[in-house]
Amino acid sequence: QVQLVESGGGLVQAGGSLRLSCTASGRTFSTYTLGWFRQAPGKEREFVARNRWSGDGNVYYLDYASSVKGRFTISRDNAKNTVYLQMNSLKPEDTALYYCAADFGGGSNYYTDWKYWGEGTLVTVSS
Repeated sequence: QVQLVESGGGLVQAGGSLRLSCTASGRTFSTYTLGWFRQAPGKEREFVARNRWSGDGNVYYLDYASSVKGRFTISRDNAKNTVYLQMNSLKPEDTALYYCAADFGGGSNYYTDWKYWGEGTLVTVSS
C-alpha cells in the first residue's frame, strides 16, 4: 500500500508560478512511477506529467502533456520520498484539482491505469 499526500496548491495570477509537492510512503520509492494528473470542473481527469524509473541506476524518463510542456517540470527527491511539479507561466486554463499518482508499472497517460492516488490539491489561476 502506498499513501500519497499533496501540498502546495493555491491561488496565483496568470503568468505566476507554483510548486506542488507529493510525499509518498513506501520503502521502494525510487522505483515507483510517479505522475501528476489534473481535473477541472466538469472535465475528465487528464495526464499532466510522469517520472518513470528506467530500471538502470538513477536514470528516469520524463513525459509531459503537450499543454504543459515547456512550462511544467516534474522532479523527484528519493531521499525525501517526494515528487514535485514546478509550474511556471500559469494560465487560467491550468485551474484544476491536481492529483499525485503512483504505480509500480510504467504508468500510462490514462488515469484508470494508475493504482495509488492522493486526495488532490487545488490550483486556481486568475486572469
